[in-house]
Amino acid sequence: MRLFTTVTALRCFLDLSRGRQRRSDEFSPMCSNPYLTIGLVPTMGALHFGHLSLIQRARRENKVVVVTVFVNPLQFGPEEDFDRYPRTLEADRQLCEQAGVDAMFAPTPQELGIFSQQPTQVMPPSSMMSIMCGLSRPGHFDGVATIVTKLLNLVQPDRAYFGQKDAQQVAIIQRLVADLNLPVEIVPCPIVRESSGLALSSRNRYLNSEERDQATALHKGLSQADRAFRSGERLSVNLIQAVKTELEKVPTMKPEYVELVNPTTLDRLEKVEETGLLAIAARLGSTRLIDNVFLRDRQPIVAIDGPAGAGKSTVVKRVAQELGLLYLDTGAMYRALTWLVLKSGIAIDDEPEIAELVSRCLIEFDNTGRSSSALQQSATPRILMNGQDVTEAIRSLEVTAQVSAIAAQATVRKVLVRQQQQFGQRGGIVVEGRDIGTNVFPDAELKIFLTASVQERARRRQQDLKNQGKGEVSLQELEKLISERDRKDSTRTLSPLKKADDAIELQTDHLTIEEVVHAIVRLYQERV
Repeated sequence: MRLFTTVTALRCFLDLSRGRQRRSDEFSPMCSNPYLTIGLVPTMGALHFGHLSLIQRARRENKVVVVTVFVNPLQFGPEEDFDRYPRTLEADRQLCEQAGVDAMFAPTPQELGIFSQQPTQVMPPSSMMSIMCGLSRPGHFDGVATIVTKLLNLVQPDRAYFGQKDAQQVAIIQRLVADLNLPVEIVPCPIVRESSGLALSSRNRYLNSEERDQATALHKGLSQADRAFRSGERLSVNLIQAVKTELEKVPTMKPEYVELVNPTTLDRLEKVEETGLLAIAARLGSTRLIDNVFLRDRQPIVAIDGPAGAGKSTVVKRVAQELGLLYLDTGAMYRALTWLVLKSGIAIDDEPEIAELVSRCLIEFDNTGRSSSALQQSATPRILMNGQDVTEAIRSLEVTAQVSAIAAQATVRKVLVRQQQQFGQRGGIVVEGRDIGTNVFPDAELKIFLTASVQERARRRQQDLKNQGKGEVSLQELEKLISERDRKDSTRTLSPLKKADDAIELQTDHLTIEEVVHAIVRLYQERV
């Protein structure tokens, strides 16, 4: 791992990394992972297991990982703990090195130019800064936005990782990136907690043992509100009161706010219609603590990932039927776009024109217009492209021959994943793929990693070929092909095959389709 303190050195390192990747591609034109992806984890140091979870995810999803350590003076008020904030650079360096970080950037304020006269600053929408933490910390989010924008500009990452504990900060940064059209994906990561429920924070080290026990009241209050929400409570006033009741049990705790807001806009909510962010800030002694929970009023999402040949698509259709949920056929979305590209006369390799097309198209799934008997036979709804039924057209040989080339384009993948996530906003879907549980729906209520041994998948494939009258292929040859497919799928930049940390692995060797479906339905009933 390299440790840099200057902008010049960091840029040199990144330029060389990108240059090495380009040269590698020239010598390996068939490389299955031809793009250099950079993941950025911005921190203020004093790293803990919460930061480590961000770094580990960035490591899984990118070729190069950069961690920045910078205690940002712009986000501290005059009476806040800037001078006292823990600085543990050597310990941070060791943690990053052990986690496989490629470069650590620890600049001084002078190096980032923030003490120059009248420095340029980034100003997020005032409505997002004048609520919650912004009420007691004027100027805080201006400072955050300015430094985050600088870091995004310096590193130019593909993805940047932020902890969901700072939910207001995440919402503001997502808005900043959208408004400024910055080419980076902001990846919010779940809160990491101690066994007591206390959210991990660098400021927890300020707490003595008694205060650490008392601080669990934040999580207890949020948990009480979450239980009330799951029992049907939707009114903001009652959910907030559930939190306050728990906080009142700790006389030394001084709440700054308890708010229920829209997690994207940060507008206050009177009731939860779809999703709400319930957030707290409180002081315990001299320590300021924050925590939050998402309240989602949606049907469950079942995400099923796994290697090719594990029987995902067949199983997912049956599971959707059994549970009365929609089968979100992501493959059909790529087929529908491929059909539109061919119909429009656009060259398959004209990526800018295809990017234009996918950004303007509307793909819909529609169960209306099908007979009840047809719906009983298949969980797959009609596929509409810009209002036209293309359910049958997208199964043509011409579409089949070109869909892989379309699906391999980065912009296509990005836009269609965004559309898939929009379909999932109200839940009620079963969906399969390679990274559904890790990337598309990381908050799915049930995640399954459906797999089978290479030998079993080869045996199934051999039987399929026999049934199709396509002749005999040896098991040894099929095993070799499947192993190579697994390697490529797990190392590809776009949609790599990954098992989510919280996914349940289901080994299907020697199981029938009915047995696999039954197992998933049982897990759904038990856990959801």
